[in-house]
Amino acid sequence: MQRFIHFVLSAGLLVGLSVTRLPVVIAAPSDNPAYADPTKTDTDFPFQGEYSGTITAQGQPMPIGVQVIALGDGKFDVVAYPGGLPGDGWTPPNKVKGTGVREGEGDAAVVKIKAVDWEGNSHLAEIRKGEFITFAESGREVGRFAKANRSSTTLGEKPPQGAIVIYDGTGTSTDTSKLADGRVSEDGLLMEGVTTKDSFGDARWHIEFRLPYQPKDRGQGRGNSGAYLMGSYETQMLDSFGLEGKDNECGGIYQAAAPFVNMCLPPLAWQTYDIDVTAPRFEGEKKVANARMTVRHNGTVIHNNVEVPGITPGGPLKQEAAKGPLYLQNHGNPVRYRNIWVLPKS
Repeated sequence: MQRFIHFVLSAGLLVGLSVTRLPVVIAAPSDNPAYADPTKTDTDFPFQGEYSGTITAQGQPMPIGVQVIALGDGKFDVVAYPGGLPGDGWTPPNKVKGTGVREGEGDAAVVKIKAVDWEGNSHLAEIRKGEFITFAESGREVGRFAKANRSSTTLGEKPPQGAIVIYDGTGTSTDTSKLADGRVSEDGLLMEGVTTKDSFGDARWHIEFRLPYQPKDRGQGRGNSGAYLMGSYETQMLDSFGLEGKDNECGGIYQAAAPFVNMCLPPLAWQTYDIDVTAPRFEGEKKVANARMTVRHNGTVIHNNVEVPGITPGGPLKQEAAKGPLYLQNHGNPVRYRNIWVLPKS
């Protein structure tokens, strides 16, 4: 860890290590567990999440953020970010990756983490009793990082004047009358696979969503859904916590643009999309201007007025139009939604 700190300060470059996560592929729903309720999970879930703290190196404080991703059966991926967590101090692309294994059960359980740096040096860390603890090669404790329970800055945002509430789900209202095929879970949350009955063009959308915890699944089979604006342009929803941030991962405009930064929070945390969409323009049947989108994921701008050249597959519309519905995709995973509203601009 001491050499790691020195390298960060002197060169400002971190080299990622190989990890166990499988390549992203399209996958059908599996028989693996999919937890939609944060009170009913497994023994690995309490260790997964974000940790943050500060290490003193050469007399200077250096913030560090860590993301710990459960892979099932007591196995974990670990990603460390110098400067802080994504969206909170980290400057891409520098990061270090490692792996962890849970040992023991109950209050005595500990996740032991190993990493090998670019020089072949081994580093150790542990997670125990809610803290991420790093060690020097000598075994001396270097730092303790507390669990960081971040939330979106727009979580719970109220619809402004003129907005249309598509689904509430935050209080007593579970009205799905504005949706086709609307289904509600036992805890009053909207379920996947719904389409608005009305169509919209230029608009501002607010969508709150919660991805399931599927530790044994990978890639497109792990917490998959998508918000199709105008029935045509998908902003991907996926458990991409700790991944690279590609166009087919959470926050990506599918097949069009990768997010500036991967702002995906851990599964079963509430997340937000705030999306400004500008519809394509037509002269007669001829399109003369492409659609554009600005997307904020958990309050951070990840796409700024991005041009979307054409329709993305999987939505209800097969060709572009001046207006279209919102479609929340059913990919076989129990994604949940609430507090969805739209402010039409045209």
